[in-house]
Amino acid sequence: MGHEVVHISRHCDGLPKEEKINGVHHVRVTGADASNNPYILKLKELAYVLRARKVLPKSDILVTHAFWAPIIIPRKRFGKIYVHVGRFPKGQLRFYSKAARLQTPSKVVAAAAQAELADKNERVRTLPYPLPFSLDIDLHDYKSPTKRVLYTGRIHPEKGISNLLKAWEKIPNKLKNEWSLRIIEPWEETQGGGGESFFKEVKNRAGKSVEIPGPIFSECDLINQYKEAELFVYPSFAKRGETFGLAILEAMSFGCVPIVSSLPCFKDFIEPLENGFCFDETSDQCDEELAKCLIDLMSKSSLSIYADRAVATAKNYSVDKIANLYIEDFASLLEEK
Repeated sequence: MGHEVVHISRHCDGLPKEEKINGVHHVRVTGADASNNPYILKLKELAYVLRARKVLPKSDILVTHAFWAPIIIPRKRFGKIYVHVGRFPKGQLRFYSKAARLQTPSKVVAAAAQAELADKNERVRTLPYPLPFSLDIDLHDYKSPTKRVLYTGRIHPEKGISNLLKAWEKIPNKLKNEWSLRIIEPWEETQGGGGESFFKEVKNRAGKSVEIPGPIFSECDLINQYKEAELFVYPSFAKRGETFGLAILEAMSFGCVPIVSSLPCFKDFIEPLENGFCFDETSDQCDEELAKCLIDLMSKSSLSIYADRAVATAKNYSVDKIANLYIEDFASLLEEK
């Protein structure tokens, strides 16, 4: 959009220390692998932020999601400090008095941030994540769905995978013969999954009636999965772990009708019975609720009306539209004295 952008990140994977990509000036500094020990992790990040500070250019706006940056970076030298609060805060925001803005991806995270700030709520803004996919093609030009229910996300207990499999067992055989359930994405602990023992438990429960082909890391392959599915299910129980639900929105952008749990962050873009469906994951009968929702949708002769609404919703999250929201917010900060 004509602005000068410098992106500072970790130097790794054989990338050059400095380069320009699509007009963005990339500068990379020495970092370190993550640690499961939170104290060691914070020490490693402190060293990284100190190195990054040495190469920071003078700017109008400094965007950061590093824990230490809003604490140790001077208030004015490198521009207004714009903090991305991508997860539920754990008390650290009270140390961020230098930050001009605390940006959250959803309203529920914004409320948690405001609760930590007392009288400084005006610094919190909710700006959602953008979709990584282009939405220029009409849904009916590329959608070639099969009767498939799709889940993409970490294979972890908090994601409700076991409950999804229990619900699938309650689907009548006639429908299961017509439809398939496919579960994709990583299970290894290093990739955020639940580990080998949980994955074996999932595989044993799934049997031969559920497809678990393994993780997909190619964007093109993932897009093809969305194109081929009619329903997308995301039964997460992670009340403090889910902050937006980008995978759901990605699926919606390709006409998958979503079925999600009732976590507050999903309410920012899911309108039940309009562009998606919800079940109460806190209910003692949550498996039955999910199964009932699946049966109802799998029994419909057409899901096109919901698919069209899902795509229309997703178009509000294109990169161009979200970028404009950020630029407007940056400009508002620069107008403040």
